[in-house]
Amino acid sequence: MTEYRVAILTVSDKGSRGEREDLSGLAVEEEVTKSGWLVIARDIVPDEMDDIETRLRQYSDELAADLVLTTGGTGLSPRDVTPEATRHVIDREAPGFSEAMRAASLQVTPHAMLSRAVSGIRASTLIINLPGSPRAARENLEVILPALPHALEKLRGEGGECAIP
Repeated sequence: MTEYRVAILTVSDKGSRGEREDLSGLAVEEEVTKSGWLVIARDIVPDEMDDIETRLRQYSDELAADLVLTTGGTGLSPRDVTPEATRHVIDREAPGFSEAMRAASLQVTPHAMLSRAVSGIRASTLIINLPGSPRAARENLEVILPALPHALEKLRGEGGECAIP
């Protein structure tokens, strides 16, 4: 089993001020560690474009994370800017992850249509926006987990053909 380096960023005004416990980041960390992957960073920032962009760049460029998972800030509220911040730092989009998460979530709630989550690549780091609720973050991560090892291998220049035997 390959060990991937994962950074988790919770985007929450209340969480960054210590007014709310980061249950979403914890839920994501639990799922990732069950897969045997190494969490190299887990932080909370407010819903501010500059703060989000700075942390995403740091995780990718300085910490060399294979995967960055964000949680929060993907809805329709005026302060929800995680997708825009993500688009500013990625080189290419990888929309299949976000599409799969929305499709699976629609089977659970019509509110999944409100998600503006983005997925993309910065250099060799895959960045994926997850919802802010712990349950939704966990459910969405479970949807994409089966495809992540192959995606991360491809980004590393490893792995063979995409066909499943």
